Amino acid sequence: MMKILITGSAGFIGSNLTRNLLESESHVEIVGLDSVNDYYDVSLKEWRLRQVEKCAAAHPENRYSFVRGNLADKSLVNSLFEKHRFDIVVNLAAQAGVRYSITHPDAYIESNLTGFYNVLEACRHNPVRHLVYASSSSVYGGNVKVPFSEEDKADSPVSLYAATKKCNELLAHSYSTLYGIPSTGLRFFTVYGPAGRPDMAYFSFTDKLIRGEKIQIFNYGDCRRDFTYIDDIVEGVRNVIHKAPEKYSIYNIGNSHPENLLDFVQILSEELVRAGVLPSDYDFEAHKELLPMQPGDVPVTFADTSALERDFGFRPSTPLREGLRRFAVWYKEFYGK
Repeated sequence: MMKILITGSAGFIGSNLTRNLLESESHVEIVGLDSVNDYYDVSLKEWRLRQVEKCAAAHPENRYSFVRGNLADKSLVNSLFEKHRFDIVVNLAAQAGVRYSITHPDAYIESNLTGFYNVLEACRHNPVRHLVYASSSSVYGGNVKVPFSEEDKADSPVSLYAATKKCNELLAHSYSTLYGIPSTGLRFFTVYGPAGRPDMAYFSFTDKLIRGEKIQIFNYGDCRRDFTYIDDIVEGVRNVIHKAPEKYSIYNIGNSHPENLLDFVQILSEELVRAGVLPSDYDFEAHKELLPMQPGDVPVTFADTSALERDFGFRPSTPLREGLRRFAVWYKEFYGK
């Protein structure tokens, strides 16, 4: 059996990737690791884990186990590697969020730096075929050249979160060079979809609108984001997993179609009404609050995915409206609103 470790497996991307691999691969053993912390609603993480368990039960040709633990616990990480001798490691565990990094920096150092260092050290002493890890579009900082290419400079992060992700890339590069660890970093662009992160705009906006609160739209709406649907992200990761580089590589995974935030809010509002989450006569204009740019934010994200398409024959393609429609339907079913 091919043995795969997925860290952050109770997270949005990690849980979806685990289910996808259980459904699409044969004779794989997947070990999920997650601390299930309370950065956001733990019940949502527990629900994701239950979906994974149901999927695993439906595919007895594969094996799945879950370990609740902290990636910063070096002895735990080492014991997992020594016990399972993983072929592939997919490191998705991280403290996420740009604004949260301004008020809670310690969480980012522990998870994104210490935790990733522990993974690298474990890969060094227990050789793997491929280390795949989550980076972020935030590493591009305030770059004004668009679309963002992997060849562009990415050495001016504007948030601690972005800085930790760039550090991950640098650490992976050095370990790959020194110890021959084949590694691939994936720069994700604004991932969204059903059962996503409640701190992301589409999810938090929905929560606030239901409560009758105003949604805050920064830079007075003059921002563009390259929203990438979760299924596209997972397919991209799955393609990458099976094609390790000789040493080190980096890829963007984005939809390559930035959306203006005001247009995004308009589409979200229409789909929330369509799904019955909000009434058809809801006054959306009265619930918008336009504010200046916040610290750590950037005006635009826009992925050049030509390298991904060249090397794997794949590019994300789910339209924003279709993705938000699926989210709205899930939200209605999950919360019963």
